[in-house]
Amino acid sequence: MAPPRVSAAPASAARGSFADMLNRAAYGKERVVVTRRGKALAAIVPMEDMQALAALEDERDARLIAKRRAAWRRGGRKSTPLEAVATKHRAKP
Repeated sequence: MAPPRVSAAPASAARGSFADMLNRAAYGKERVVVTRRGKALAAIVPMEDMQALAALEDERDARLIAKRRAAWRRGGRKSTPLEAVATKHRAKP
């Protein structure tokens, strides 16, 4: 697979060509970096990139949760089920 194409556009130019940049990302699978005074501010990326990023973040979060749960259990701490907390505070889980 070829690496994704990345281009840069100054914010001043991005204002006038936003629809074009959206189309380049959506249909051309191009990443467009919006800059101001040469500094990257934001990016317009294909949805596939956003979905891949979300999946990576979910994996990282799951590993961190598992690590913290293991440390919690090693410390001999007790946990309270969500349902018990919800009942105590009269909320639905």
